[in-house]
Amino acid sequence: MRLSYSALNDYTSCALKYKFRYVDKIKEPKSKEAVFGTLIHSALHFAHSPALVPPTLEETLDFFTRGWNADIWENEDEERAAFTQGVQMLQKYYADNDIAAATIVALESRFQFDIGPEDNRHTISGIIDRIDKTETGYEIIDYKTSKKLPSQAEVDKNLQLTIYARAFLERYPKERDRLDTVTVSLYFLKHGEKISSTRTLEDLARMEEEILAAVADIEAEKFAPHVSPLCDWCGFQRLCPMQKHKFKDEAWDDDDVRAAIDELAALKKKMTADRKKAAELQQQIVQFMKDKKLGRVFGDEAIAALSERTTYSYDVATVREALAPLGKWDDVVRVDGTALSKLLPTLDSDTQHAIEQARSAKTSQTLSLKRSAKQ
Repeated sequence: MRLSYSALNDYTSCALKYKFRYVDKIKEPKSKEAVFGTLIHSALHFAHSPALVPPTLEETLDFFTRGWNADIWENEDEERAAFTQGVQMLQKYYADNDIAAATIVALESRFQFDIGPEDNRHTISGIIDRIDKTETGYEIIDYKTSKKLPSQAEVDKNLQLTIYARAFLERYPKERDRLDTVTVSLYFLKHGEKISSTRTLEDLARMEEEILAAVADIEAEKFAPHVSPLCDWCGFQRLCPMQKHKFKDEAWDDDDVRAAIDELAALKKKMTADRKKAAELQQQIVQFMKDKKLGRVFGDEAIAALSERTTYSYDVATVREALAPLGKWDDVVRVDGTALSKLLPTLDSDTQHAIEQARSAKTSQTLSLKRSAKQ
């Protein structure tokens, strides 16, 4: 099987989305967020393209402006806000980085490598945004235009960066023994933050196991949907059984069904409140009857009666120790009063005494209601 990182990411985030896109090969309109991200990546590629004199900020902004597509945005306000954000990202990037100083060895570098046993190989492919040569080694950089800034722990476990580290070793195999000098980084352009990490050979081995497990699930046709905040940006919502009810041109958007769902939700909420109230009332009544030493209390609608019930539990180790030498342990499926009450009469007195010693008592009180004679 041949998998790109993006396909693998689709499967791990939502297996059904993977099926729609790669198995059913249903065309999905490219989202405005994806179009925006692609243009930003292209502008940064332009900024770092080999040249005697690197492009100025003004030249890069001109490149960005010429590639801008206003038609993908829903309204003028949204389009203006997105364009402004793109300009600010590029301005901040230039302010924080010396474009001419970077020693870049690869831009938008394509890769592929094989994983799995010889008789069941799979190919992983993708594109690395940028690879730099540093004073101590190398740095692999991937640009992000997303709003969310992850934690260091999330970056340390990021599958994409682990894949990139493995792809890097395919290109530079001599660095395998110096992997600790290779930095993997996510550069969040909106925040102007770069979060870096490293990988070990053990991390690469775990990555391979993780991907092979996903491949096995794909081959087993495990394509269950996964609901997450990412659903709002998915182009397959009209086809997804977890989302398509939102669209009026689908049968799921039936007024009666919507009303039934709302009514059921209200009933469940009321049932929860009723159970809580019933428990509070029962506790108050029981406490009153215990304080007054009453067995029954009369209301207009019902009569409350307080009864006691004693149950027993047994120390399993002690019971096993007593029954196992007699070959009787297997006769007790579950150590409780019912099972033992049938077995005890068949045992000798010493064994019966040992089991009785393992018994502990627990008393609980039950409140019952019955209709009053007036009803």
